[in-house]
Amino acid sequence: MARDSCLARVTAGVAVGGAVGGAVGAVYGTYEAIRYKVPGLLKVMYIGQTTLGSAAIFGLFLGAGSLIHCGKSY
Repeated sequence: MARDSCLARVTAGVAVGGAVGGAVGAVYGTYEAIRYKVPGLLKVMYIGQTTLGSAAIFGLFLGAGSLIHCGKSY
């Protein structure tokens, strides 16, 4: 596999998007759980759902952007 292959770029885009989305989702989920006074262990579940959802969405969009950008040559 070539070093700058399209698959490698898309994979890197998904990984970076997932990491950024996970970080943002964890911060936002914690804020929302405290704001709405989510009780006990439900708070952990709420933060986890927000983190995973945000990571999936960011990863999807950054991966799609990398795929679109992959076809362009400058």
